[in-house]
Amino acid sequence: MSDKALEGIRVVDLSRVLAGPYCTMMLGDLGAEVIKVEQPGSGDGARQWGPPWVGDESAYFLSANRNKKSMTLNLKHTLGQRLVRELIASADVLVENFRPGTTAKLGLDYETLAGELPSLIYCSITGYGQNGPYRERSGYDFMIQAQGGLLSITGPEGGPPSKVGVAIVDITAGLYASSAILAALFHRKQTGEGQHIDIALFDAQVAWLANVAHSYFATGAPPQRYGNAHANIVPYETFPTSDGLLAVAVGTDAQFERLCTAVGREDLGEDPRYRTNADRVEYRGTLVPELQRVFRQRTAGEWIELLLEHRVPVAPVNDIPTVLNDPQVLAREMVQEVEHSSLGTIQQLGPVPKMSRTPARVRKAPPTLGEDTESLLLNELGCTPTDIENLRAQAVI
Repeated sequence: MSDKALEGIRVVDLSRVLAGPYCTMMLGDLGAEVIKVEQPGSGDGARQWGPPWVGDESAYFLSANRNKKSMTLNLKHTLGQRLVRELIASADVLVENFRPGTTAKLGLDYETLAGELPSLIYCSITGYGQNGPYRERSGYDFMIQAQGGLLSITGPEGGPPSKVGVAIVDITAGLYASSAILAALFHRKQTGEGQHIDIALFDAQVAWLANVAHSYFATGAPPQRYGNAHANIVPYETFPTSDGLLAVAVGTDAQFERLCTAVGREDLGEDPRYRTNADRVEYRGTLVPELQRVFRQRTAGEWIELLLEHRVPVAPVNDIPTVLNDPQVLAREMVQEVEHSSLGTIQQLGPVPKMSRTPARVRKAPPTLGEDTESLLLNELGCTPTDIENLRAQAVI
């Protein structure tokens, strides 16, 4: 028995930059064979998204392409199209993020391939989806954050809108795509049928508005920016201490009582204005300044130790170097090392799922451009060394 959950599943990845590559990286972590098909000479556009660089590779590209093989094929050339179709014929899943209509021009659209390969699972990831008035627009994470409402609820109260510091729309769209692919694989196991999966970055952004959207459904009032505070829970925000910020997340009335005891302000817990969370939300304007005065009296480290003793949810506000060296992060193997074919030992973020029988793993470093082209042509597509030289001469690979 293999210890790979997706042993035997082959994924052909025609996607670039982040949402698609992040999706296929998740599948690769779970054991699927992922073959990344890239444009000869330039490859995935994320390869040029630097600085910073690690040797000749962009850190951005390295973040989303582990556990993959890289093959170069010019999909604008008829030979390239023929070869990729042969490769897809051996695959279970195809992932692409071309603008709607582009794959049809290449003869690689779902309708064409499904007629030949009815069991193929075909996942398209685009900015706005395959239908609707915006379908032909390009979609980038920042503009989707803006149009999808995220900027309007992110940033300081009364201040300008702000984006999230990582490409969160791309990443969540990739996660939605990978979960949909897993569901489609399960469906195919029951029926033998493949299907088309249509993932839009815009849909992903709208979907994870979650409680914010439902607050609007309930009240009809446009949600506002609260900085690090929470619209529906108080106290649930950062507080300044004598040496920095502290994150306090009091989610229940019992936790608030324990907070008041821990900071020596039992009077706040007895105040009828603050008895319930609904009360505290109404009177946040008087409660929060009181707590701010209290927390400024000690260091963040002292408060963390004290609040944890009283079972109050609290955390430091860490910078990225601190996070990546945190003992919990290291214990959970969320930073790992892997050997790269040209860079030597490099670091990667570890997979999130911790599975007892089929663990997700970082088995292979992100590939250099075209690293596996010749072996795939020879071993999978029946090409000879002479064929490969001819393909190279015609700029197909």
